[in-house]
Amino acid sequence: MTKKKLGPMNLYPLLPRTNCGECVPKTCMGFAVQLCERGLTLAQCPPLADPKFQIGLEKLEALLAPPVQEVVIGRGEREVRVGGQLVMHRHELRYFNKTAIFTTVDDTMAGEDIASRVKETSSFAYPYIGHTLRLDGITVRSLSNDVDTFQKTVEMVNGLTGMPLVLWSADPVIISAGLETAGEKRPLIYAADESNWEQMAELANHSGCPLAVHADGNVGTIRSLISAISDRGVKNLLIDPGCGFGETLRGTLDNMTMIRTSGISGDDSLMGHPLIGSPVTLWDLRNSLPDESIRWMESCLASMMTIRYADLMIIRDPSMWSTLPLVVLINNLYNDPRKPVSVEPGLRVFGTPDPVNSPVLITSNFALTYFTVLSDIEKLNCYLLVADTEGLSVDSAVAGRKFNAQKVADIINSSGISNKVTHRTLIIPGLAARLKGDIEDAIKWDVMVGPRDSAGIPGYLKEKWEGVDHKPGWSYR
Repeated sequence: MTKKKLGPMNLYPLLPRTNCGECVPKTCMGFAVQLCERGLTLAQCPPLADPKFQIGLEKLEALLAPPVQEVVIGRGEREVRVGGQLVMHRHELRYFNKTAIFTTVDDTMAGEDIASRVKETSSFAYPYIGHTLRLDGITVRSLSNDVDTFQKTVEMVNGLTGMPLVLWSADPVIISAGLETAGEKRPLIYAADESNWEQMAELANHSGCPLAVHADGNVGTIRSLISAISDRGVKNLLIDPGCGFGETLRGTLDNMTMIRTSGISGDDSLMGHPLIGSPVTLWDLRNSLPDESIRWMESCLASMMTIRYADLMIIRDPSMWSTLPLVVLINNLYNDPRKPVSVEPGLRVFGTPDPVNSPVLITSNFALTYFTVLSDIEKLNCYLLVADTEGLSVDSAVAGRKFNAQKVADIINSSGISNKVTHRTLIIPGLAARLKGDIEDAIKWDVMVGPRDSAGIPGYLKEKWEGVDHKPGWSYR
């Protein structure tokens, strides 16, 4: 059975329908459209807080609830949200809550190795198209099968980082010891299976922590376990359908696809839970394969499982060279396909500009435009204003009136550039030449029209800018 797509007319009759103007769209129909697109939330309709609309609010919440439940791991600022997906395919709307990456420490590792692994995970940072890509948490895995050893390892990790945790053991007694140490962090309990599900469900209920459900390659068993555990009152569940490489790889990916399809496109609420990928289990093969081979297999499998809907990824190796491709893939996959990739607007400073002789340039905040300009001017001493063009390139923004005199005036005023230079001359892109007069009228600066291609900026400045006495009040005209 395929679920019918939610439309504005499914929501509009349940809204106040007063067109009170208190929301951004100003009308209830416009608000309904934005709700369908997930551009607004129910909390942004003030009248819905009135008790007389309580029944309608409850019905709206039920209609808007994502078919894949959102689950929170951790607490406070460091919490991680996984799941909450609405669609199977990214182009239908967009994906929510990026795949979270948790690295692993084993309780058989030496203390200095644990500290090193935790530090490498927590300090991972890579600047990428206006964002800083990071890892999300630490998994503490019991390989010793000893309660005291596991508890001491959890205590050590808990003291080294505020990142969310996953506690990994099939033994409820060992998990219970870990929860005594780190239960206040609301870790993910990994995992309930056919042999321990009753005890694990009890631990999850008692601690209020989310619980992973695992059955290696058997979707039918997973469904039965979820049904039984849900009946015990545990609602925050994640699914690990197993992890295989080589001959079992196809089955692994098929199972993940089957579960997500059942949860979203079908009508099986038992399958509507976030998915876990656990390529870290490949390291159990280390006696038969060299470490480099397993590291390569882990990276490949993690990438494939991410594409096949994994919401949480548990890997062993946090090193930049092996993890970077995965975090970049996730960032690209979870960008909103309806919006251009953009960078933050504002002022950028290159080299060591001085207030008298350094030029002021302007460009759009479309990521490709910005980074192209960046590569061409990063060795110059200059200022660059990045205007908010809603992620459009210069020529598209000019045509769509997203790059205009008012936008230029806004960035001039908000950036404080007037306090950094004594001259009053702005160099605009050649593609925005027709706006020269309007910009001059709006900002009361002189405007020079630069080259159409940013590759020509260095030569342009040598010809038009360098050697000129830019005294206060200097005018290009």
